[in-house]
Amino acid sequence: MSTDAPPPLPRQPAAEAARATDSTTTPGIAGVDDTGVPAVGQQDAAGVRRGFFRSLFDLSFRTFITRRLAAVFYVVGLMAIGIAFVVYLVTGVVEGIGALWFNPGAGISLIVATVILVPLFSFLAVIALRFVIEAVVALIAIAENTERTAANTRR
Repeated sequence: MSTDAPPPLPRQPAAEAARATDSTTTPGIAGVDDTGVPAVGQQDAAGVRRGFFRSLFDLSFRTFITRRLAAVFYVVGLMAIGIAFVVYLVTGVVEGIGALWFNPGAGISLIVATVILVPLFSFLAVIALRFVIEAVVALIAIAENTERTAANTRR
C-alpha cells in the first residue's frame, strides 16, 4: 500500500464552477461558447491584430509567423523543384543525345536513366518538402497550444 497523501481538492466543486460561467458559454463547460469552440483570449486577439512586419521583428518571439508563411515556402519549394526538374531532364537528354555519337549504349542508358530517375527524385523531393513543412507547422501549433494551455492554467 502507498503512504502517499491524496491529491488536493479543487477550491470549488465542479457544479459551482459550471454555474459560475457566464451566459455566453455552454453550461458546464468553462470557456467554450455554444458552437463548442473555445473562446478566444485577449492574448490571441492581440496576436491576430499584429501586422506581419511587427511580428517579424518581435524580439521576444511571442508570435509565430511560420504558419503564415508555410504556403509561401511550399510554393517557392515547388517552383525550385520544378526548375531543377526541367534543368536536369533537359541536360540529361541533351548529354545522352551527345553521347550517342561516341558510344550508343551509353547514350541510350543516359537518356533512359534521366527519363526514369529525374521524375522519381523530383517526386521524392516534393514529398520531403511537404513532410518538412508539415513538421515545422505541427511544432509551431504544439508550441502555440502549449502556451495557450499554460496561460489558461495560471492563477
